Amino acid sequence: MQILQRKKRILRKAMWVVLSFLLALSSGALSLNELNMCMDAKHHKVEPGPEGELYLQCSPWRDNACCTANTTEEAHNDNSYLYNFNWNHCGIMSPQCKKHFIQDTCFYECSPHLGPWIQKVDQSWRKERILDVPLCMEDCHNWWEDCKNDYTCKTNWHKGWDWSSGINKCPKGSKCRKWTDIYPTPKSMCEQIWSNSYLYTTHSNTSGRCMQLWFTGPNPNKKVAEYYLNNAQQHQSFALTTLLFMAVASFSLRMY
Repeated sequence: MQILQRKKRILRKAMWVVLSFLLALSSGALSLNELNMCMDAKHHKVEPGPEGELYLQCSPWRDNACCTANTTEEAHNDNSYLYNFNWNHCGIMSPQCKKHFIQDTCFYECSPHLGPWIQKVDQSWRKERILDVPLCMEDCHNWWEDCKNDYTCKTNWHKGWDWSSGINKCPKGSKCRKWTDIYPTPKSMCEQIWSNSYLYTTHSNTSGRCMQLWFTGPNPNKKVAEYYLNNAQQHQSFALTTLLFMAVASFSLRMY
């Protein structure tokens, strides 16, 4: 009887050791893989690193970037080879509006801290995308404000274009309308224009709870990604702990 009790104690102790190891392992893997990484997409580098010659609006990422200098230069060109996307599909886009799309492209191509929002996709031009990245309120409002007098013919710019000429044109049956008719609010623009890549928030750019498209100096988005990553880890650890605790309890009951 004493031998059996001893075996039970040893087995329970071993299971809790395994549980602790699994929790530590999963937490460490998430931190390493998701806090500093590049998407598996068309122009992204395999791993982030310094890029001293990043061009103009992309230069804030030069210390640690998922983009190359060539990519950032092309990001500033109309109909660049990056995606052959035509900003001027409803007349010439205003310079104040276009600068936000350039910055958006820099953010997408260069950011090494988007791990918590990267999702697998089955698309011909990329294997991963971002989904629901929480943008700071100022970024959305300033972007919308600077574009509100421009024109477009589509709500979601990711799909539905006429590409027969090699560049995107408004699809048949659509018409160019004022920006505010297509996007009545900053929230509608930020969330709809790129298939929910961005999530509108009421957080300010000093909150540490939202990602900034525009910044100077050290990249503030690393701490934001770390905050969301830690939240995800806590939820994952709690779920794993609960499941394994239930398994241990069930196993222990069967032993008696």
